[in-house]
Amino acid sequence: MNKKILIIGGVVFLVVILAVFFALKKSKTSFTLEESGGASAQALLNEAKNLQAKGDLQGVKVSYQRLVNDFPNSGDVTNWQKKIDDINIKLLFSPALTPKSVIYVIKPGDTLDKISREFKTTPELIKKSNNLSSDIIHSGRKIKIWPLPFSILVDKSQNILILKTDEEIIKTYTVATGKDNSTPAGNFKITSKLVNPTWFKTGAVIPPGSPENVLGTRWMGIDKPSYGIHGTTEPQTLGSQVTQGCVRMSNPDAEELYTIVPIGTEVVIVD
Repeated sequence: MNKKILIIGGVVFLVVILAVFFALKKSKTSFTLEESGGASAQALLNEAKNLQAKGDLQGVKVSYQRLVNDFPNSGDVTNWQKKIDDINIKLLFSPALTPKSVIYVIKPGDTLDKISREFKTTPELIKKSNNLSSDIIHSGRKIKIWPLPFSILVDKSQNILILKTDEEIIKTYTVATGKDNSTPAGNFKITSKLVNPTWFKTGAVIPPGSPENVLGTRWMGIDKPSYGIHGTTEPQTLGSQVTQGCVRMSNPDAEELYTIVPIGTEVVIVD
């Protein structure tokens, strides 16, 4: 009799455990998939896909921002953030007007250099965002201008460079920083920019394009002599602390950043 009671009790206990397990699983699924307003992560992904098909990059960006904000514990957050970074650059480099860009009507006597100085931007960014194939411009044409200043934050502990504007993160880049804490911390400004820089190495001059030229294809010097942000011939070192003190990027990333930031851009480097 006692044995029969024990068996029945065990069965009842097992049933209760299973009921609790499935209830918790259902609750967790509901919590994971739903946000305030009832949209699921999958619904937002579908929304982003549909907006992408329509060419609405601004809408796609909003959808991914909602995913990042509403599902911060998802394993896909890093991918969603990268999507936002990519969209930010596409919007910046496209003629599409955004909430933070303006339309400028070219005046007689204007040049790309003159307009870029007036708005504290770069001729390269004006050309890129307006699909201009040369420096020749014509009065009366309307062009897109980005009038807000950019800033750069380098975090040595994570080996990342963050491009920001108006407190918004535009893109996060993986970089290499100095070994033995040789990258200086502090507030700096970009004071020089060079395309295909020559590397004046101690005891040698390494020309542009040489596999020994560690500066890569772009140089953005800061107001601390001999230090700057540049490309590399050793992309496999990115994400590490291996340089002589400079901030090293992949060549495509360095070229992208070079296009965006003008001389005078603030650079903050933190430990």
